[in-house]
Amino acid sequence: MLIVLVILSISVKAQSVDGPPPEDANTGYSVKVGEQAPDDFILKLTDGTITSLRALRGKVVVLQLTASYCSVCRLKFPVLEKDVWQVFKGKNFMLIALDRDEPLKKASQFKREVHITYPMALDPGAKIFAAFTEKNAGIARDIVIDQNGKIIFLSRLYDAGEYSRMIETIKQCLHKPGSF
Repeated sequence: MLIVLVILSISVKAQSVDGPPPEDANTGYSVKVGEQAPDDFILKLTDGTITSLRALRGKVVVLQLTASYCSVCRLKFPVLEKDVWQVFKGKNFMLIALDRDEPLKKASQFKREVHITYPMALDPGAKIFAAFTEKNAGIARDIVIDQNGKIIFLSRLYDAGEYSRMIETIKQCLHKPGSF
């Protein structure tokens, strides 16, 4: 698995279509770690289910900002499926891919192509994306939100070390005293 992560990290850095990797994961974000996550929107999943960040309170939530044209996202999907979703699902945890401004048919096809089983939500007009990022910010972002709706981790693109820190942050949050 370590070899796959190293190869993936090198591939992602070499193939970044969203621009060069930032020196700080907060680059392009309009929110910061420690802030309350924006939650005044509805998440319409590709299967027709409706939810929201408010409805997911009590769970650790990872929003994966994505789009079908993002090559970095396509590389991250299998890793997120195996190392995050399959490990944490059912443990007061939710991972949702948030497809930026694409129609249902395209997002559903994208989800099938990358073989993920975790939910994907639509973001028409990229309004939810805009609640978390600066205008014209690149895609391939992961936002980890704790059980109380506070942002506890932000990532950009894909870096194996950062990815490991994200997983450790999720573990710690799920196992901290007083967690839901």
